[in-house]
Amino acid sequence: MRAYTIQGNIIDIKRKVISVGELTVQHGIIISIEIIEEGVIEPSLPYICPGFIDAHVHIESSMLIPSEFARIAVVHGTVATVSDPHEIANVCGMRGVRFMIENGKQVPFKFNFGAPSCVPATFFETAGAILNPSDVKALLMEEDIRFLSEMMNFPGAISGDHEVLEKIDAALALGKPVDGHAPGLRGELLKKYVGRGISTDHECFTIEEAREKLDCGMKIIIREGSAAKNFNELIPLIEMHADHIMFCSDDKHPDSLVLGHINSLCSRAVKKGYDLFSILQAACINPILHYDLTVGMLRVGDPADFILISDLKEFDVLATYVNGIKVSSENQSLIERHVLTDEPINHFLCREVTQQELLFEGVEGYPYPVIECLDGQLITLKSTLLPTMRDDFFESDTTSDVLKIVVVNRYHTASIAKAFIHGFGLKHGAIASSVAHDSHNIIAVGVDDKSIMKSINLIIAQKGGISFVAGDVENLLSLNVAGLMSDGDAYEVAHKYTELDAMAKQFGSTLSAPFMSLSFMALLVIPHVKLSDKGIFDGDQFKLYAS
Repeated sequence: MRAYTIQGNIIDIKRKVISVGELTVQHGIIISIEIIEEGVIEPSLPYICPGFIDAHVHIESSMLIPSEFARIAVVHGTVATVSDPHEIANVCGMRGVRFMIENGKQVPFKFNFGAPSCVPATFFETAGAILNPSDVKALLMEEDIRFLSEMMNFPGAISGDHEVLEKIDAALALGKPVDGHAPGLRGELLKKYVGRGISTDHECFTIEEAREKLDCGMKIIIREGSAAKNFNELIPLIEMHADHIMFCSDDKHPDSLVLGHINSLCSRAVKKGYDLFSILQAACINPILHYDLTVGMLRVGDPADFILISDLKEFDVLATYVNGIKVSSENQSLIERHVLTDEPINHFLCREVTQQELLFEGVEGYPYPVIECLDGQLITLKSTLLPTMRDDFFESDTTSDVLKIVVVNRYHTASIAKAFIHGFGLKHGAIASSVAHDSHNIIAVGVDDKSIMKSINLIIAQKGGISFVAGDVENLLSLNVAGLMSDGDAYEVAHKYTELDAMAKQFGSTLSAPFMSLSFMALLVIPHVKLSDKGIFDGDQFKLYAS
């Protein structure tokens, strides 16, 4: 490969200086950096910066296979991710993890996958697979696996559960970091959790919690996804803790990925007045150091993973390079589509549901827990509102916004779990999804049983998807890969998702991301009240409510 040279304002994050200079690349490596004038900026030239890294993301939540995720991400200057494939692992086990790794290798992008630590996430739900300690150890031995993914079973880690500790110790013995997941954990229990060797947390929703975790030695990954948004609350940490902060999206739907990625967080932080070099330290450097990634940091001898940006306020990306290959230019992805040639991996065995199965027999006045959905948060509250009763059956009530929510086991035919939820705001119809963290059964919310039934059956017929139904109006985005992702063109998937999102809002939903919020209403490891296929779950007591 012939050498090439790029001239620009070179950002030296470590030395905190920007200088006009030239970067020369050959065989995917930076072979020289010549500074023309130290500390001087040439306004007519672009800025040259290390590429951005998403420090914690579930690629599956983008509803795109890895090769398609990369096509959008590079447009925003993202060159690498630290990716937890536990979504597909909960559906397809080891085969799912290996699919993600192999598909990611088809494109010039640096996916760094972890070994899922909690499959299933809990035993209060039905998942499609189990990864036991032997499976996790086998994955950790592979060069492609960089870390042990988020240890969501923090009660098990704290209490010394044998299988949990076996997985953690296997990672530590290999020198691979262990990611954490401990929303709200404080005090002595936090110290025990960190003492097991767990090094990060991306679940902080207050700055006080984050500071306590930093004091315990953890690194804090500031999350700003499609549903969970903690950036505004946590970004002040960058002032005193720049070496211990990273940025992530965690779960990002395709429509918001098209609009921006880590570059958007850099822009927002700069506009809030925080130090440019501290921001870039979090966005570009800290993930490399923490996870020992083979991603370049804009040094001689490094892989040529860098971006050209027009300014240091908006962070509009002019071009992205991965291993010296130009992968985006002027808001256009240069990564070619990798079309799947084999039958997509999946695990979908349930039959269609009937309207009769959705009836919810209840006792009037019984204080049945109602889930309170909070926009922009994964935590839920227990509402004091009660569902409406008609002819011995509970029904949705759009006046008080108490709607029926159901979870259908997608791995085998079983009874349908039912509850009620406040906060979705739908006035007509129903939405449904086969993306339902972490076991990914089918979840639906609606104002009437007929709409709920139709929305679920649309998904079952396609073996995965998200759907909207209101009367004769029906719409579906098929997710034929594990019921989580589409193998279609990334931009077409994003367009279809945008269409469904708009329909849900047109028919009343007040949530900023109704489908993303829906997907987390079955996530039992986040407090306080959720619904699994086995019933309503008390996240504080960590047990199912008595029926």
